[in-house]
Amino acid sequence: MKERNPTGESPEKKAAGIAAADLVQDGMVVGLGTGSTTAYTISELGRRVDEGLDIIAVVTSYQSEMLAIQAGITLTSLAEHPNLDIAIDGADQIDSGLNVIKGGGAAHTREKVVSRSAERFVIVADESKYSEQLNHYVPLEVLPYAKEYVSQQVLRIGGKPELRLAARKDGPVITDNGNFVIDASFGVIENPVVTSALLSQIAGIVEHGIFTNVDEVYIGKKDGSVEIIA
Repeated sequence: MKERNPTGESPEKKAAGIAAADLVQDGMVVGLGTGSTTAYTISELGRRVDEGLDIIAVVTSYQSEMLAIQAGITLTSLAEHPNLDIAIDGADQIDSGLNVIKGGGAAHTREKVVSRSAERFVIVADESKYSEQLNHYVPLEVLPYAKEYVSQQVLRIGGKPELRLAARKDGPVITDNGNFVIDASFGVIENPVVTSALLSQIAGIVEHGIFTNVDEVYIGKKDGSVEIIA
């Protein structure tokens, strides 16, 4: 199995990540998402912190925590700062209505909490992540106890559930919260808001990967330019 985030620089991701970092100003409390594109944002913010930028950040995963520490960014928590000025995160897929699917890195529960805590939620991605309609599988963080029940309910509403298995250990992927991930395929998702509501009603799902609260999307292009969709 290939690495989720292979090594090697991506000019598209780098352009989007750095452009979004420019939105961050002195005194802000910033939510930092997870993934290869957001890593460029974290790195750029670290560079600006070295130059005197005064910010504190809430992270969404162990990965973003380690990157932020390496970058010299001061960390805080939602317990201390429940209201964020901005959250910047990546995406697995974005549609024309700015609905987003996240969770390829199994951090979508914390990412959704952070995004909802922010006054402004910005997505950074390369152009391969854009689609007129969502058709990517939807990651579901699930209580291990409820795995079979959730799978049955996903089938009932028209999805195809598949337990996500780990690449370098036997057994399932375990989230930072100690739960399983079920990837649910629905084909083309005609109405993300409705599908989101149906999934939210299933007991045992801690959180699903459909995000409908995006304010802006920064899409990096192969030539290094960035398209902003709002």
